[in-house]
Amino acid sequence: MATLDWGVAGRDMARALWRRLRPWEHPGDDDALPGCGDIPVVLLPGILEPWTYLAPLGRWLARHGHRVEYVETLGWNLSDLEASAQHCLDVIRERGIRKAVLVAHSKGGLIGKAVLLRQAEPETAVGLVTVATPFAGSTVGGPLQKLGLLARSPLGMFFPDSPTIRDLARESEVNAHIVSLAPRWDQVIPDGSHLPGATNVTLDVAGHFRPVREESVWRVIHDHVHALAEAP
Repeated sequence: MATLDWGVAGRDMARALWRRLRPWEHPGDDDALPGCGDIPVVLLPGILEPWTYLAPLGRWLARHGHRVEYVETLGWNLSDLEASAQHCLDVIRERGIRKAVLVAHSKGGLIGKAVLLRQAEPETAVGLVTVATPFAGSTVGGPLQKLGLLARSPLGMFFPDSPTIRDLARESEVNAHIVSLAPRWDQVIPDGSHLPGATNVTLDVAGHFRPVREESVWRVIHDHVHALAEAP
């Protein structure tokens, strides 16, 4: 199962790289649903995922009427959390986005929480729906996590005892505005994506990468996007 999920990741990455070589066209809203046009969505990918990695989800949301924005300046998403959150906040400000819901995968969920904590105006972004995010870090690698070189790499932020994970966990005031969607099992985050105080949902789909390309999960994301946007 894990091998199959890594295969899905490789295929989707190849498609994401191909999308970067073609002119980008936003789909129309022939399938627009009531209320979607009033809820902008900002997509945040995971580490080593270009902005086009989440384009299939973005196109699906756009077809239903949502304004969908990407943070192209994240590049390969290898920056630390502060810089990554600032990239997102800059896009939100420069594009005049208000009352957005952030939708993320993996590291993107950590970025999204940092954005909710650091935004100057509370209504810039009203919530976060994220899939397979290591809010408590990841134990993958086991003893190898003690290697200094690995700890100082971009992967080091995901270790359970990293300052990034510890500091973000202590800031819990925005957790009520977060929906954490956890795969049935996740080979990258063996201990799961549970976030105290958030809305935690276990998906029927397994694997770290497969959920973000399944339409059944897109529907779950869509429902929670509306619930966050319409909450008092």
